[in-house]
Amino acid sequence: MATLVALGPGDPDLVPLAAWRAIETAGPVAVPEDEPLAGWLGEHGIAIDPGAPVAAASGERFRRLLAERDWDHVVPGGEALRTQLLADAMVGLQRLTERLRVDCPWDREQTAATIVPHTIEEAYEVAEAVGHADTAKLVDELGDLLFQTFFLALLCEEEGTGDLAEVAGGIAEKLVRRHPHVFGEREAATAGAVRRNWEQIKREDEGRAGIFHDVPGVLPALLHARKVQRRAAAVGFDWEAWDGAWPQLESELSELRAALDAAPAPRPEHEPDAGVVAEAGDLLFAAVNVARLANVDPELALRAAAARFRSRVEEAERLAAEAGETWAELDLDAQDAWYRRAKDALHRA
Repeated sequence: MATLVALGPGDPDLVPLAAWRAIETAGPVAVPEDEPLAGWLGEHGIAIDPGAPVAAASGERFRRLLAERDWDHVVPGGEALRTQLLADAMVGLQRLTERLRVDCPWDREQTAATIVPHTIEEAYEVAEAVGHADTAKLVDELGDLLFQTFFLALLCEEEGTGDLAEVAGGIAEKLVRRHPHVFGEREAATAGAVRRNWEQIKREDEGRAGIFHDVPGVLPALLHARKVQRRAAAVGFDWEAWDGAWPQLESELSELRAALDAAPAPRPEHEPDAGVVAEAGDLLFAAVNVARLANVDPELALRAAAARFRSRVEEAERLAAEAGETWAELDLDAQDAWYRRAKDALHRA
């Protein structure tokens, strides 16, 4: 029988007991050429033989062997194997982060303030992968974002303000506390009821001094607007559904048109009319409200719309070029005609 044994993340102190028992009684064991625990195994009386039916490996080497072939038996097996793989990956990433902090000149210089812009960027790249339904890219970008968490937690550990275990333990405790319908006796039969419970518990946890206490000012405008609306909804100031907010959106559109009609013609590089600015903001805020009540993330929706527009314009330019025309030199009517053709072509594709 071909057996594969997991040796943990690659640290002799973290070899699982079940793994040690399996290889201790197995006779010769095969290990990958790059296995860091090969010497340690030999020192502890385990014979190494590349042709042995029992193979053992740690970390990414174990994952590689696991994927390369079908094994008759894997130690550990079942749910324990899944847990072992997760634990090994997390420990491995933690050790890698610690090494980069010591050995890499760039990583040594970083502080929380210099890392956070990268964290924000990685979060947006995760959102973009979701918006494009690119699952392979999502897995990759989630890894980048996860590393940001590990690195920032390491900085906290250096400052004595916390560590990765405290970060993980803290969020686990918070999630249990905010899901009393799962871990307690509170009832919540719908997603809406869950959100109401969440907001109530969150208000109590944070000790909010007011409805809009501690709304992050650094959020992008669309997400900031949605956050403000959700805080108002948490105290009951909200519509039941999107159709309740729709008349306000229509009203704001009319008010913006009236403000535009009343304002002087805008001049390039000059401040816009204050009334137009106010009404444009009200319209956007009302649109976010309708989107929120329709369970649409306004940030992702707008990004997707911008991506569609970009694709259509680029396709319009390509189609015009195929016809011997320079799209940028055409008048608006001709450009619009090419744009509509591009839109239809992309829709058919």
